[in-house]
Amino acid sequence: MTANTLFYIIIAIIVINYLVDKILDALNAKHFKDELPKEVADVYDDAEYKKSQNYKATKYRFGLITSTFSVVLTLAFLIFDGFEWIDNIARSYSSNPIIVALIFFGIIMIGSDILTTPFSYYSTFVIEEKFGFNKTTLKTFVLDKVKGWLMMAILGGGILALVVWFYQISGSQFWLYAWGLITIFSVFMNMFYSKLIVPLFNKQTPLETGSLRDKISAYAQTVGFKLDKIFVIDGSKRSTKANAYFSGFGSEKRVTLYDTLINDLEDEEIVAVLAHEVGHYKKKHIIFNLVVSVLTTGVMLYVLSLFISSPLLSNALGVEIPSFHIGLVAFGMLYAPISEITGLIMNWFSRKFEYQADDYAKNTYKAEPLITSLKKLSKNSLSNLTPHPAYVFMHYSHPTLLQRIKNLRK
Repeated sequence: MTANTLFYIIIAIIVINYLVDKILDALNAKHFKDELPKEVADVYDDAEYKKSQNYKATKYRFGLITSTFSVVLTLAFLIFDGFEWIDNIARSYSSNPIIVALIFFGIIMIGSDILTTPFSYYSTFVIEEKFGFNKTTLKTFVLDKVKGWLMMAILGGGILALVVWFYQISGSQFWLYAWGLITIFSVFMNMFYSKLIVPLFNKQTPLETGSLRDKISAYAQTVGFKLDKIFVIDGSKRSTKANAYFSGFGSEKRVTLYDTLINDLEDEEIVAVLAHEVGHYKKKHIIFNLVVSVLTTGVMLYVLSLFISSPLLSNALGVEIPSFHIGLVAFGMLYAPISEITGLIMNWFSRKFEYQADDYAKNTYKAEPLITSLKKLSKNSLSNLTPHPAYVFMHYSHPTLLQRIKNLRK
């Protein structure tokens, strides 16, 4: 196989992925005008449903623009040897492979973020504002960007530097050391993300004593689940959309409730949502996802180790001097179809797990308050009630609202 052949394979992968996505988006968009499903007629009125349809259509048109821009930019970068240009800039500052790799990815990541910032700004301050979701101030928007760059530099840069170093000292065996590093990092972040990272962006406070905490504690006792770390996060500083999530395990397990969730739902509904989250924990879904993530990362790194030394990868991107960081970019593009397949499998498992967590909540608490909470959350976020089945199969990590209601009412 020649470098030219690899180049055209990369181009084909990018174009085919884009076309498939756009076809799925178009199929999904055909359902935007569907009638309001009778199952949710009790929480939607005509005006709210019309607003939901307009929101979906607006997001669809905007997504078409942003994804097309991204693909055109990537293709132009490939065709006009953009990677070689940035590689030359990085090499003009140092000959050390680690420093060159850090400068190379730093330019690409920050450059890409700067180019897409206008789209992010428009999405937040025009679209989300128009439909009543946005609570983000310009100051918060800018600070989030700066903090994101710093996090990327410290964490992403640190991991990249170590991986390149592993390659320098161990050659094709680097994947074992890199796998170990990423596994330790993944477990650590799984346990301490809410304690260490979230506070950089949001304020978290323990759920105050009162009827809601008493009801949560009473439920937790009935299922033999020790839950003393319940936090409220100020999600309302950015959006009116509500959420709740479970993080960590062992002594570090905690539940985080968005303040918007507490405002939108009744106490019984919040307990039902938490029962669903406890179901994920009891069914060991968190551990399963972590283990699968570690295994798939190991497989990817092993396959990478088989090809990373080949100059074909660098040459395929128009770069004459073979290097680990250029090979990594080319491999990432070539590996995309495999990532897509593993993503589909994980989405299938995720949808299955959501049903299991719903069943757990239904059997250990009540189905009806979970149903009403799902309806309210769907209405308040103007979510798609009638997505196309193919779109659900390809992109949804959760069953649709109507599927979940049907399952809960069995």
